[in-house]
Amino acid sequence: MKNFCSIILIAAVLLSCKSKKEKINPVSESITESVYASGIVKAVDQYQVFSPVNGLIQEIFVKEGDTVKAGDDILKVKSETARLNTENAQLASDYGTLNANADKLDEAQTNINFLRTKIKNDSLLMERQRNLWTQDIGTRNELEQRELAYKNDLASYNAAVSRYKTLQKQLELTAAQSKTNLKISETIAGDYTVKSQVNGRVYSIAKKNREMVTTQAAVAIIGGAGDFMLELQVDEYDVEKIKPGQKLLLTMDSYKNKVFEATVTRIIPFMNDRTRSFTVEAVFVTRPAVLYPNLTVEANIVIQTKEKAITIPADYLLSDSLVLLASGEKKRVQTGLKDYRKVEIISGLTTADEIVKPVQ
Repeated sequence: MKNFCSIILIAAVLLSCKSKKEKINPVSESITESVYASGIVKAVDQYQVFSPVNGLIQEIFVKEGDTVKAGDDILKVKSETARLNTENAQLASDYGTLNANADKLDEAQTNINFLRTKIKNDSLLMERQRNLWTQDIGTRNELEQRELAYKNDLASYNAAVSRYKTLQKQLELTAAQSKTNLKISETIAGDYTVKSQVNGRVYSIAKKNREMVTTQAAVAIIGGAGDFMLELQVDEYDVEKIKPGQKLLLTMDSYKNKVFEATVTRIIPFMNDRTRSFTVEAVFVTRPAVLYPNLTVEANIVIQTKEKAITIPADYLLSDSLVLLASGEKKRVQTGLKDYRKVEIISGLTTADEIVKPVQ
């Protein structure tokens, strides 16, 4: 009796599970394939402002929200290191002039003059020895020694002239390099006042007066005053589908339950190794009245849309190409467009067919 009751209970459970199977018919409707992207709002021409030197902020000429023109002063930085570098460059320039090194050239010229005199003297001695040799006075060895001395003097003289010319060129090059380095140092010193590169608005200032700044950390953010764009991240697996001109629909946490439209303008052809994503830029077609940089955005980039497509929910697929008919038969289908919840059936099903949701 106990076994019989168990069999009845199992049968009831199976019948209950069978009766709860979800069944639907494919429907004819439009379907849109899209790619998900997330990112932020940015001001057009937005950029980070960096100090050209490490130093102390002497004065900030603007405040957040101010509008600026290209060339307007943003802040002034005092750098003791850069000032000392300029002084060192001035000293090097003064020391590197030809006048400052005239003693080296004079020494080289004195050596040339000495060798020139020695050549003349040894030349006279050599000629005298030759004359004596023609009169059978003296030895062959004495003549050869005089000739050798003259040749050695001539070689030394030519070498001294060559060294003089080389030294002169080196000193001229050193003098020119010293002047150039001084100009560079003076130019950098002139850039201690950081100026705006664009016409726009000051969106952020990260430092205060009397605070230290470095060349590696941004001190402000400036961008266009009224024009905004979108900077989105797209997964590497989807980027090949993205093209300029495609429409995208976006939402922002700042404007809940509202959908805005934009257009893709550019795909940056470089993948971020850390996130395995590409940066896609877009411009607004419809936008909220008020925007700020760094507002977060979620978007769907429309790849293609088809009207009157036969679709089924994506979770009714057994695999990429199989569905389960109400009769229990598995049917192979050909799929087309897909979105996050449904898939197009190109062939294998009609709206008259009844299919069952597979048991997960």
